[in-house]
Amino acid sequence: MNFTIPKEIRAAVAILEGAGFEAYLVGGCVRDLLIGRIPQDWDITTNARPEKIQELFPKSFYENKFGTVSVVTGSEDPKLRAIEITPYRLEGKYSDKRHPDEIKFADKLEDDLARRDFTVNAMALNLRKSDFLRKSEFQINYTFKCKKDFDKKIIRAVGDPEERFAEDALRIMRAVRFSAELGFAIEAKTEKALKNKANLLKMIAKERIRDEFSKIIMSAKPSEGLEALREAGILKLFLPEIEEGYGIGQNKHHIYTVWEHNSRALDHAAKEKWPLVVRMSALFHDIGKPRAKMGDGPNSTFYNHEVIGARMSAIVLSRLKYGNDFAEKVTKLVRYHLFYYNVDEVSESSVRRLISRVGPEDMEDLIRVRICDRIGSGVPKAEPYKLRHFRFLVEKLQRDPVSLKMMKLNGDKIKELAGLPQGMRIGFLLNAIFDEVLEDPQKNTPEYLETRVLELNKLSDAELKKLAEAGRKKQLGLEEEEVLKIKKKHYVK
Repeated sequence: MNFTIPKEIRAAVAILEGAGFEAYLVGGCVRDLLIGRIPQDWDITTNARPEKIQELFPKSFYENKFGTVSVVTGSEDPKLRAIEITPYRLEGKYSDKRHPDEIKFADKLEDDLARRDFTVNAMALNLRKSDFLRKSEFQINYTFKCKKDFDKKIIRAVGDPEERFAEDALRIMRAVRFSAELGFAIEAKTEKALKNKANLLKMIAKERIRDEFSKIIMSAKPSEGLEALREAGILKLFLPEIEEGYGIGQNKHHIYTVWEHNSRALDHAAKEKWPLVVRMSALFHDIGKPRAKMGDGPNSTFYNHEVIGARMSAIVLSRLKYGNDFAEKVTKLVRYHLFYYNVDEVSESSVRRLISRVGPEDMEDLIRVRICDRIGSGVPKAEPYKLRHFRFLVEKLQRDPVSLKMMKLNGDKIKELAGLPQGMRIGFLLNAIFDEVLEDPQKNTPEYLETRVLELNKLSDAELKKLAEAGRKKQLGLEEEEVLKIKKKHYVK
């Protein structure tokens, strides 16, 4: 069996073995090599103690209770600038269901492998001393049914699965994640144990849940991981909102339930290898439908589900500790995924307003979410002519003013022209002229806007406020009104 091992890893193993110690590649990197993919992390385990490792590698640091020494290599590859070398170890109880209370260094590789989570991660690779700097054949240490499970594509806990999950509850999520990432089936006893211990996930930090969930979403067929989470009773513990769509039928325009539709939309985003923000938006785009549903059967409706879904998305992503920028973008893509794009009916001003609200930088991702929505509905064509025409309009109109920052007149200039102090009246004037520019970009000139501001400033506060609020509502509501009118006309949900 041939593998390509980075020279930095080979060199570290050579130094350890040259000093008389054992040294193995271990865990995920061995699994990835066997699968044929490039490891994201390289882990070395040895019978050398941390002090001896540091003695052998002067450029290193050791600041953890697990004995892991980080060795600085000076590699040009960011992933190899520091490699981790950890002594064989045994672990004590896990009081917090995540980290061992104590660790003890071990003398045998088998003891170290016995503490690991799953058999696919309990394999060690022994590099032969004779050929460190080239491709070569290696000896793989298979224990705990590792070889058999790997060949049969099985995720099996090392030892007693009930004990493994009771020690570290995050392994419950990891089992599903490895299954989704690798396309492996979860072994029956392991699956039963993760269902029995699922409630222990309540003790795990939301950030850790978030990270594992994101990796499931980023797998090649994320719907399978999502379904496994649902079947195991795990999904309802941290994301019950998405499970609300399970079994919820739609109407005569849809052949799938809300759950099936969202899952298929997500899978299309994965098929296209689109980023996490698009995949999450595709999964969440109809999250509000169960709560918006009116009636039942072929004539049921889901009016305003995009608004409800956006609010739900914001709550969910905040709860799972996703960053503000990520959460805001997903929420925005969910909110506006129902944009209208019929060639003969959509106006340039409505597209310009949509660009203003979504942001030019996020329009491509919005179109991607809409494509996922289409494919998730079972339509054969991802991007028909009318959507291509919409994409053309977006590119064309992005050269027009679509935000206050693109206006040829700002608040400071309005203060100077009108002789006004800072206050709400400045905002009213700005919103009023911005609305005019959205309707007609040709008006975005200093001359026109200055003249218009002076004319509008003659109005009373009440009149100007009413005009500004009407303009603001038009900016925020025109698209919804157009969409709702056309929805009712064509009975589109």
